[in-house]
Amino acid sequence: MKGVQSSGTSSILDAIGKTPVVQLRKIVPEGSADVLVKLEYFSPTGSYKDRMALAMIAEAEGRGDLRPGMTVVEYTGGSTGTSLAFVCAVKGYRFKVVSSDAFAREKLQTMKAFGAELTLVPSEGGMITPDLIPRMMEEARSLAESEDCFFTDQFSNADSIVGYRHIGRELLQLDRRIDAFCGGVGTAGMLMGVSQELRLAYPEARIVAVEPASSAVISGGPAGSHHIEGTGTGFVPPLLNEELYDEARGIDEAEARRMAQLLAREEGIFAGTSSGMNAVAALQLATELGEGKTVVTVAVDTGLKYLAGDLFAT
Repeated sequence: MKGVQSSGTSSILDAIGKTPVVQLRKIVPEGSADVLVKLEYFSPTGSYKDRMALAMIAEAEGRGDLRPGMTVVEYTGGSTGTSLAFVCAVKGYRFKVVSSDAFAREKLQTMKAFGAELTLVPSEGGMITPDLIPRMMEEARSLAESEDCFFTDQFSNADSIVGYRHIGRELLQLDRRIDAFCGGVGTAGMLMGVSQELRLAYPEARIVAVEPASSAVISGGPAGSHHIEGTGTGFVPPLLNEELYDEARGIDEAEARRMAQLLAREEGIFAGTSSGMNAVAALQLATELGEGKTVVTVAVDTGLKYLAGDLFAT
């Protein structure tokens, strides 16, 4: 009897993407639109940033900007750094990363586990303040100038959008019309990539940028402090094209935290605070659009990255 040959991939990098989409069944109010969530924590490092990291490295290699023997440098709250550390480990690049004690300890430890050389910029009381990311950016630029380096510079790197367009393409494979999509904005790469793809098929789809209410600069508010990692940097990101989204919404951090807990307990979706923020916005849209419509959002990373904090402490 012949053995069964298992299918496989040629590289762990081939496992990035093609993540599942599930429908929320228990927490969506009656009379609302359907809410679908793309579970990006199924990617290798548990984050949608794997798509972005691979695209930034692969596109740079293709242009000849990144060559064997060079060092990759980036500033990050943790998930981008983890994904870049992972991709660099597979491809054989040295990786120097600038982060801060404001971000989850699990993320910092994971970057180091993949071989990253970590520099920490001190925060003010563990908060993501308006000046933190600019200080991290400046430190990373200084490191990148010190040797033969490639600075991925995620907030200004349009190659990230190339990676995130795949989320949009995968959503278009669903057997239903998409009436609205919402997503948290950090670099804005994910929202821009998904929007570019969705609007090819559904020009009238409502695209909503989501941000912390306490630092809702895209909505026209002042920069402020918060604990929603990966979003609300205190400035409008250069990659954000206002022609590719319809509105911006500020979501209360306490609501986002409660939603992250509710997603785990009621829907079995174990994700972080930014995913909770996305879900709050998605439920708002579902209520506004009503039955017969479909709203889609993203669970951007796994809740395992936040167990050392107090998000799931109660």
